[in-house]
Amino acid sequence: MHDDQVDVPAEVVAALVEEQFPQWKGLEVRPVRSAGTVNAIFRIGDHLAARFPLRMADATRSALEREARASAELARVSPFPTPEPVAMGEPGLGYPMPWSVQTWLPGTPATDADPGGSPAFAEDLATFIAALRSAGTRGRRFSGTGRGGDLTHHDAWMEKCFTESERLLDVPRLRCLWSRLRWLPREDADVMSHGDLIPANVLVSDGRLTGVLDGGGFGPADPALDLVGAWHLLRTRPREVLRRSLGCDELSWERGMAWAFVQAMGLVWYYVDSNPAMSAMGRRTLDRILASAP
Repeated sequence: MHDDQVDVPAEVVAALVEEQFPQWKGLEVRPVRSAGTVNAIFRIGDHLAARFPLRMADATRSALEREARASAELARVSPFPTPEPVAMGEPGLGYPMPWSVQTWLPGTPATDADPGGSPAFAEDLATFIAALRSAGTRGRRFSGTGRGGDLTHHDAWMEKCFTESERLLDVPRLRCLWSRLRWLPREDADVMSHGDLIPANVLVSDGRLTGVLDGGGFGPADPALDLVGAWHLLRTRPREVLRRSLGCDELSWERGMAWAFVQAMGLVWYYVDSNPAMSAMGRRTLDRILASAP
């Protein structure tokens, strides 16, 4: 999926697990099919999962440690199950970076069982978002460079997305929409947010939310950030259920649309060949936004 992607063979993973964590010797190690774009994931037995970063980075260890702290904090406040950190692995046997182990959360990803038409799922999603918002930032504020801060800070990225999408999307129409969304004012203080409520990170059963994955980005951000789930996950009627349940005003609702727009624009062109499912998800989100944007 990435030009600088690291190969992660299953036999290397099994050898690393056996070498570094002898207490798990004998447990079956097997790859997990996933629409994820950041880590290769492998089951260790029935209750654990190893996550191997796919792209080289100088600060991989500190990033994994930060993700572990965030995941542990999310698990304490979430009303739905989330994976918890267990251990940190070391580079070796040709794999060049640290890697992590967390608890395995069983369930069906929303990529495989679309809950988008379920009002009950929308209520569950609202319960999850509200619980995170009420957790309290303990004085922390958004300090990253990704989604969740100032919309206008993404202008350069959006320009690249528009350029790369010329043959894929109705770019003039999308540019016009961004020219309005980017100026939406921010009035509320930061709250705690998951930050990446896409179908691959949500587990469902019978149209209900059963768990949430990838909590490593849990942290303070624009209160509208987790509203991306309204556009990535829900159709029109359930989307309105979510809005009413959270009591969203027009400004915060449109900011949520703006953050979903930023994310979706990048997904379409970047993964059009390497991860068609992720690219298609971006297209679906943009279609929903265009259909509902004033």
